Amino acid sequence: MPHDGRARTGVSEPRAREADAADTGSPPPVPEAVTSERALTFVGAALTAVYLPGAGNQELRLVETAGGARCEYGLPDRLPLSGDSPAAHTFRTGRPLWLTSEALASYSTGGPTPPRPETSLAALPLGTERGRLGCLVVVGDSADGFEAEQRRFLEQYADAVLAVLRTGTGRPAPSPLLSPALRSLCVGSFVITPDTGLIEADETLLELAGITPDDFDGKADTLLAHALPEDMHALMSVLEPSTQTVGRRELEFRVRRPTGEMRWLSLSCQVAAGCDGRPEQVLGVVTATSVLRQSADDVSRIQWLTAALDDAVTVRDVSRVVVTALGEPLGADRVALAELQDDRLAVTVLDPPEPAAWPQWWRSEWRSEWPDAPVSALPTLQMALRDGRMDLWSAGAALEPGLAGIGAGGLAVLPLPAKGWVAGVCLVGWDQPHEFVPEERFLLTATAALVGQALKRARAHDAEQELATMLQRSLLPRRLPELPGGTAVARYLPAKRGLQVGGDWYDVIALSEDRVALVIGDVQGHSAGAATIMGQMRTAIRAYAVEGHPPDVVVSHANRLLVGMETDLFATCCYAELDMEEGNALFVRAGHLAPLLRHPDGRTEEVQVEGGLPLGILADAEFPMTTCALAPGTVIVMVTDGLVEAVDLPLDEGMDRTRTALAGADPADPGEMADELLGELDPREDDVALLLLRYDGMKTRPIRAGWAVWRLPDAVMHARRFTARALRRWKVEEVTDAALLVVSELVTNGLVHTQGPVRVDLMLRGDRVRVSVSDCSPRSPAKPVIVDWDATGGRGLLLVEAMSESFGSVPVAGGKQVWSELVVPHCDQAHVDSGPRTRRRGLP
Repeated sequence: MPHDGRARTGVSEPRAREADAADTGSPPPVPEAVTSERALTFVGAALTAVYLPGAGNQELRLVETAGGARCEYGLPDRLPLSGDSPAAHTFRTGRPLWLTSEALASYSTGGPTPPRPETSLAALPLGTERGRLGCLVVVGDSADGFEAEQRRFLEQYADAVLAVLRTGTGRPAPSPLLSPALRSLCVGSFVITPDTGLIEADETLLELAGITPDDFDGKADTLLAHALPEDMHALMSVLEPSTQTVGRRELEFRVRRPTGEMRWLSLSCQVAAGCDGRPEQVLGVVTATSVLRQSADDVSRIQWLTAALDDAVTVRDVSRVVVTALGEPLGADRVALAELQDDRLAVTVLDPPEPAAWPQWWRSEWRSEWPDAPVSALPTLQMALRDGRMDLWSAGAALEPGLAGIGAGGLAVLPLPAKGWVAGVCLVGWDQPHEFVPEERFLLTATAALVGQALKRARAHDAEQELATMLQRSLLPRRLPELPGGTAVARYLPAKRGLQVGGDWYDVIALSEDRVALVIGDVQGHSAGAATIMGQMRTAIRAYAVEGHPPDVVVSHANRLLVGMETDLFATCCYAELDMEEGNALFVRAGHLAPLLRHPDGRTEEVQVEGGLPLGILADAEFPMTTCALAPGTVIVMVTDGLVEAVDLPLDEGMDRTRTALAGADPADPGEMADELLGELDPREDDVALLLLRYDGMKTRPIRAGWAVWRLPDAVMHARRFTARALRRWKVEEVTDAALLVVSELVTNGLVHTQGPVRVDLMLRGDRVRVSVSDCSPRSPAKPVIVDWDATGGRGLLLVEAMSESFGSVPVAGGKQVWSELVVPHCDQAHVDSGPRTRRRGLP
């Protein structure tokens, strides 16, 4: 095999550049022409040429060559399409030609001039029957032609040249084809000088190993540091070749990239000897392979299986590796993997997945996509799991109905051991008679041991993630309430690294029929500790909000609570209270991102909310409120920093990007709007929470009236008169008797059992009248358990409950509110004279 120019002249280029590397810290880049020549040399190509049709499509013109000097082989510049040349024949027929030296001699034109007895030639079409754009001609350096592996590479090379050629269609002059095509195949090359330990590596090889050119110092040890220790011995034989290794070598090894990804690389090298017969240079190429090539070498299979299972994280990942490791290499027709969970087998993978490929008993007894069944139903598997040893059943063996049909030609039952217990079982079946040779038994036994350990590890990982998911779901709202005059949606995405549970939270709190609170927050970190604090903060804020406190008081109370918990974590929070009737919003911000608004005309803005310190830092921190008016159609968006900030995304840029997405989203569907704002976030560095509310305005506006009860002997009488006047003005006299009874009982209880002011509030919405009586006692009224004939009290609440459509008590700031709803038959609110309206904050 011919070497590149430096090898033929005996000059070691890395040795010549050693001084430059010491001065600059990294060797100069290798010219692209040199790297292309090296790569083609290792596939037996001495010269590569591209022929394209000329004017009128009557001839083929030589447009580009790569590799050895063109004058050495004398390829013609033009070839007639109707002539007898390999290139013209391939262009006309669309079939590649692989010509040995003897076969090439039968062609009168199109080959090297003068002919050489040690030269072969390959001609590959560039295109399909629908349209051929040219022909790739490769002159080989062996009289026996190209080997099968070399042919596969050259076919891929021709496809890459065609792809580059198609991208340049329509240009006035052909662009370079051969070098870009070779670069797209990711083939790296190198030259090693064993005496110095220096290596000349091109940029493609450095990229395959995960090294940047600036970090490469030209030493072979720098490249070896990225290889896995198990493969170091084979690589050292390339770095330090002996006189017996002069010639060509091939091996496959693994590297660990800086991202943690493991990559398989295939290496082919040629050791060149000096005048004294000692190795002087090692020239080679490296390509990436998705998996280690399957072969009859059982050690290679186990090596690949070990590496693949090391990357398998979940049970599904392990299952896919098992199918790849046993299905095709053993020629198996069916592979099934099942976990052992208590006394049941839970199937995790069936290959093939079609139900028709498995016994009818499975489809009738196991009624789920991933079936499970008691171990006792399958005695063969029960015995194998009990003994913990592999069972091999030859063709025609009598098995129970649950296994009949899985392996008519042979069945392997593999228990999967895992540190003293059995993690599951693997079934491998053949349709045709199969003979289990000793090498195959070794492979099956080794596979079972490796898969059992991986299955146990993956199961623990899945259980951990399932626990984290359940914890996160239990701490966040299961569903958002239906709101009058608006629609709220929320999204939560956990971080993809570490435990998938974090400190982001959101909540929507219905304070009354016309008021709602929105809250979003973020506890420092994304761990179980952060999730615990998050749950406590969400619960506390909900409790303070339901009590009726204004937004600044709610956040202040939550801050004092977190300070008193003496945790090292702090939290940020943004709290908003919306008046759905009037269209007003009050915002409070504690170290959190400001909310965004999308106006009905599509304009977006960041609400300038005066911020306070994060929660948990200073007990006496102040949290000022900011008010904002909302028009129907306005969308409020509250987010956590995981959406708008990352290592490569500054906060300001992230907020601008979110505002742009918000302006372009369609508010008709808030759910789709939220999904568009999330965009593509994989992989996520931090968890993300998003809360969105579209304010539509209330279609039915309530009518209100209020009365402060005087503490006088005839106070109940005045409250009844106020109620009667209001209901008469609203033209809903049908409920007057029931309303007067409710007012009498509730006001009497407030005056008798509490101290401080008592207030009556009436509200008419649609066909319902709501009577509310507020007092200063936080204790809810208790209905009597037993009322006998001699009892002098306790009947009032029972009467109120009997007269009401619904009845209850809610805490409010400084006390409680007892309410009752009455249905007005045949009420038409459009004709109601509302009169003057009264409203007091905190009362529905």
